[in-house]
Amino acid sequence: ALRLAGGRSRCEGRVEMEQAGAWGTVCDDAWDLADADVVCRQLRCGRAVRVHGDAAFGRGSGPILRDEVGCEGHEEHLWDCPATPEHDCSHKEDAGVVCSEHQEWRLSGGRDGCAGRVEVFFRGTWSTVCDSTWYELEASVLCRTLGCGEPLRQLSFGHTLPGRMLYQCESQQPSLAHCQWTYNKSAPCHQSRAAGVVCNGTGP
Repeated sequence: ALRLAGGRSRCEGRVEMEQAGAWGTVCDDAWDLADADVVCRQLRCGRAVRVHGDAAFGRGSGPILRDEVGCEGHEEHLWDCPATPEHDCSHKEDAGVVCSEHQEWRLSGGRDGCAGRVEVFFRGTWSTVCDSTWYELEASVLCRTLGCGEPLRQLSFGHTLPGRMLYQCESQQPSLAHCQWTYNKSAPCHQSRAAGVVCNGTGP
């Protein structure tokens, strides 16, 4: 089995695999995009957009199961790739990945990280969010996800980034990625503005 741990979604994090009933990590020696692509595809998370070493998502525990991984990129499973089981690594070298289906958010242009235009990183690029279905509930999900409390007021901006995301939440969710979303469909975003919000908390 394979999973990503320590990230903000199931499609980002430290690479962990299970072998003989124990979960372990992968060393970052020779860890590159081809290796990460296999991980992302195996987890149905799209393709790799960023590769991380040096335990960027925190140090794992358990055995270090692979070193010098050498995928070509087309393999079905990470364990199909050539690698050396012997290693000279410690958990400070745990490998990580950000896949294209991972979503992360930021509020930009405000006084701190808790106010501004809503922007989402998805499929390797930052996009704005259409306000056509952006209401109090969607704003509340985002403010909470960012650790910024609750929304105080809504703002409206122009779309100046290439992509457009649309969210529709039916209930309070752990993040906007758990709501219904559509990406780069022109119809529902036609004549929309870019959503913005001021949350009542203060950010970094």
